[in-house]
Amino acid sequence: MATEQTMAPSANPSLQPWRVYSMAALYLIAGLVIGYLLRATRTTEASAASASIAERPQPRPGATANPNPPTLDELKQMANRKAAPLLEKLKSDPNNSALLMQLGAVYHSAHQFDEAAAFYDKASQIDSKNVAARAKLAISLYRSGDVDGALAQLNRTLRDNPSDANSLFNLGMIRLQGKHDGAGAVAAWQQLLKLNPQLSEDRKAEVQKLMAEVLTSQSTQNGNEGAKNHGPLKPTSF
Repeated sequence: MATEQTMAPSANPSLQPWRVYSMAALYLIAGLVIGYLLRATRTTEASAASASIAERPQPRPGATANPNPPTLDELKQMANRKAAPLLEKLKSDPNNSALLMQLGAVYHSAHQFDEAAAFYDKASQIDSKNVAARAKLAISLYRSGDVDGALAQLNRTLRDNPSDANSLFNLGMIRLQGKHDGAGAVAAWQQLLKLNPQLSEDRKAEVQKLMAEVLTSQSTQNGNEGAKNHGPLKPTSF
């Protein structure tokens, strides 16, 4: 998979804190935490999110990256154009959670995270059992800078669905990247593995690898600090 290169073991057996946090950031930015662990049947809203990504032109092999990527304003304009027919449908069916999820996906893919969160939030209010809506809401909140709001949504989901693999995986990632809480991240992933024995071996192995890297990083830092205990792991950089 695409992230395997970022997770390849370093020649240095002692993983530096900045690398652990950088890998977590890549998972979150790439959107891999949503639906990452379970190969469930795609819902309408998930298909819409995938379609919005698939519609982006893909570079030819050997082609250079676009030197002039669209600005946030340009992305917002594109999102508004794409959202217009969905918003028109929503006028006659304002409680259609599938439409709201599609709108959230459109704005999230355009990096308009506040707008995306608003649509995901409304979808989750209409259907309080919609785990996908809360998971996507959490990521949009995180990307907008609201770490506490993201964690609150995941914890709310886990109160109703304590074994939900995606929410536990996301919880660990956001604790690590947003709160610099390596111990809390590992605790979430331990619960994930304990409560989800049905996960494929490759998924289990990847979670275990993340846990091992965080623990190694913590151990290395604790060793450098001697007998001092300054709490959770602090990254040197992102």
